[in-house]
Amino acid sequence: MFDIMGMMGKIKEAQSKIKDAQEKLVHLTAEGESGAGLVKVTVNGNRKVLKIDIDESLLTPNDKEMLSDLVVAATNIAMDAIEVKIKAAMKSATDGVIPNIPGMDLGGMFG
Repeated sequence: MFDIMGMMGKIKEAQSKIKDAQEKLVHLTAEGESGAGLVKVTVNGNRKVLKIDIDESLLTPNDKEMLSDLVVAATNIAMDAIEVKIKAAMKSATDGVIPNIPGMDLGGMFG
């Protein structure tokens, strides 16, 4: 027989664990770099840019467009890296609470 009360308890437990994990995302960080490390961008789990490091050799008026491209590239790399960490953290937080149902992707719940 289907245990609706047990399922509701699991849902509440999962909601609590997801909320706790989301609050901790601010402490996750990821870095992206471009231009062979000339530009580095650090982001957190709330998808906020924390820091941008630019090598002094790029700080010339002639390199303005290239610098812009490198900042965008490093930021996108950092954002991709933090997404992987966010998904892993959320999966870890809900492991064993939310059943793994084949064909059901719950990854969108965390984005």
